[in-house]
Amino acid sequence: MSTIEKALDKLGAMNPATAEPVAEKATTVDNAAPLSASQETASAATASEVTPSVAASSQSETAQSVATVADSGAQADSATAPKLMLNIDLASLSERNFVSMATERRLIYEEFRVIKRKLINNAFGSLSKTLHHPNLILVTSSRPGEGKTFTSVNLALSIALEQDKTVLLVDADVLRPNVARTLEISTQLGLTDYLSSNDVDVSDIMYSTNVERLKIITAGKPHHLSTELLASDKMMELVQEFASRYPDRIVIFDAPPLLGVNETCVMAGMCGQAVVVLEENKTKLNELDKALSLLPKELAVGFVINKAYYSRDKGYGYGYGYYAE
Repeated sequence: MSTIEKALDKLGAMNPATAEPVAEKATTVDNAAPLSASQETASAATASEVTPSVAASSQSETAQSVATVADSGAQADSATAPKLMLNIDLASLSERNFVSMATERRLIYEEFRVIKRKLINNAFGSLSKTLHHPNLILVTSSRPGEGKTFTSVNLALSIALEQDKTVLLVDADVLRPNVARTLEISTQLGLTDYLSSNDVDVSDIMYSTNVERLKIITAGKPHHLSTELLASDKMMELVQEFASRYPDRIVIFDAPPLLGVNETCVMAGMCGQAVVVLEENKTKLNELDKALSLLPKELAVGFVINKAYYSRDKGYGYGYGYYAE
């Protein structure tokens, strides 16, 4: 039995509701009883449903995107208007199997659209009233290398396609930052620069991009107290500003892994939702249990299953499900 199958079986055992293993094709995992607000990560594809699902997508596939490229003279946000523009190579992202501007209809785009819809519904639907900062989403994993940055970037790019939502992608993994490298961009200032200095404003670290509704904050320069900075009062104030300033914005934090980095748990307490990335046949069940035990009970938590093998024609892909205890 694979790691993920064991995890899903265990989750079914923890909850009267049952959970099925990932099938060979994109399948849905239904629970007999609805999850409480503290137990679910996302509402169903429609705002009126709360149905757990597991969706497979092929990592080797690129995604269709209708992202609008922003004009360089477009109006920036008011109080914290980004001063600089980053140009993301969308063609390169497409070649590397990210959600981008591919004209073809690709499976990875469809599956991240399913995942983002659940998170958006949680952030702005009826469930949002029961969550603390529901528009703030923590993306993490139990250990490094399980695909959390790939998931963070794809979620941000996919949400940026929404016509009435904006997204801010924050690289909060200041020990091992990977967002800038993944997007092949560079910035002068980032999160640690803001947290460690009184001379750096939010507008100095928030960058607009050539994807109209996507803004980015990179990790910043290495700092000997970088992990402590994530748990600082200044970070909490920044998160509060993110949560309340723009009513249509979702903020995605690409956070450090849960095991071995205490600050991730502190950050989780600042957010309303968490997405835990698992790697099929790699993530250990005991480590997953320990990682989940570190998250706040009131947090809406879900899984993205990375590199889950479904069938020969589908290859490796992604799945999505719920955590309940």
